[in-house]
Amino acid sequence: MKISQLKNKKIVILGLGIEGIDTYLFLRKNFPGKEITLADKKPLDSFELGIRNKLEKDKNIRLILGNNYLKSLENAGVIIKTSGISLSSIKKFVPKHCEVTSQIQLFFDNCPAKIIGITGTKGKSTTSSLIHSLLKEAKIKNYLLGNIGTAALSFLSKIKKTDVVILELSAHQLQNLQKSPHIAIFLNIYPEHLDYYVNFKEYFLAKANIAIHQKKSDYFIFNPEIKEIKNLEKKLISKTIPINPDKFKDIIEESNLKNITHSFNIAAVLELAKILGIKQEVLMKTFKKFKTPDHRLEYVGKFKEIRFYDDSIATIPEAVIFALDILGNDVETLIAGGLNRGIKFNKIAERIVNSNIKNLILFPDSGQEILKEIKRIKKDNHINIFETQKMKDAVVFAFKHTSKGKICLLSPASPSFNLFKDYQERGDIFKEAIKNYK
Repeated sequence: MKISQLKNKKIVILGLGIEGIDTYLFLRKNFPGKEITLADKKPLDSFELGIRNKLEKDKNIRLILGNNYLKSLENAGVIIKTSGISLSSIKKFVPKHCEVTSQIQLFFDNCPAKIIGITGTKGKSTTSSLIHSLLKEAKIKNYLLGNIGTAALSFLSKIKKTDVVILELSAHQLQNLQKSPHIAIFLNIYPEHLDYYVNFKEYFLAKANIAIHQKKSDYFIFNPEIKEIKNLEKKLISKTIPINPDKFKDIIEESNLKNITHSFNIAAVLELAKILGIKQEVLMKTFKKFKTPDHRLEYVGKFKEIRFYDDSIATIPEAVIFALDILGNDVETLIAGGLNRGIKFNKIAERIVNSNIKNLILFPDSGQEILKEIKRIKKDNHINIFETQKMKDAVVFAFKHTSKGKICLLSPASPSFNLFKDYQERGDIFKEAIKNYK
């Protein structure tokens, strides 16, 4: 749908998180006097002061907040749904002949530039940021947008045909998407978001939209270890490129990036560089300068002779296992747990039992599930367990019980939403508590 087609439609923006507010501000700029309905389950006082003031001053919005927010859909012509709200949860409220779209779909429909899309259960933010740094080093004007925390629509008026857009894409954003990027990268997939999707198959099919609508002139870079991709590959007409780290073994070793991301992710970036014709000297300059985004195996610093790492982005067990593999036997204290979304914790429990971890700090609710698995594997384990709901208490315990020269790692294996706004807030509070400890 073109933006101009929205002019005479009855628009409902459903969900007022980062995406929803960005969509509202974009539409208000394009249609200054148009009436727009905004709907969210959250009350008005939960919004940031600046946003709240904007909403209260805008006389041309219809604001429907609270538990009955789905009543806003009754007379909608177009619903612009935030990616966090599943289509199945609103289906019965959507009027006949009403089109349901999303910010990402509108962006794809209206973006003049070529899009590089990256998805995967883990590693997509680091990979997207690495590509952004690479293109900057290669003097290619580009924008890093999407699930990484920068909503896309507000940049639409700035983007030119000669630019490149890098989109980090979650499964939620990809589900029901009717277009695919010019270059699509599928890094990996592990069980996650099973409270949102019916099953793992539906989760995979949502991510598969990153490639399913590609043209012959497009490229699909994928991890061949994803067994479900074999059937997907047969349906594609784009140029398919399986990721093979062995093909770039020497460059990967020289890059010094294996301490922050998987070799498959580095190899995916190297395949992209080949497509774009970027020289190896530019690659090596990028790798040398690159710093990981916040909360992704981020070294916070040494305090009281203890090294602290913030890996708050680790919302699945596989991400924690990767962090423990990278940091090695110096990890003596692990802070884990958060929202329990029904995934299994047997693998992480085995990794903890077979590690040098002496202190385990656990947040509810998944913390209890991790502990159950540890006890099932080894009833007589001698790990020092501390359960809490407060990050400050977790950090105090870490300082008291972690040996000098050793590591305290925040790597939760779970989302944060039961105790924190998001993984960024969880990581920020962790770092603040460390720096303020006396």
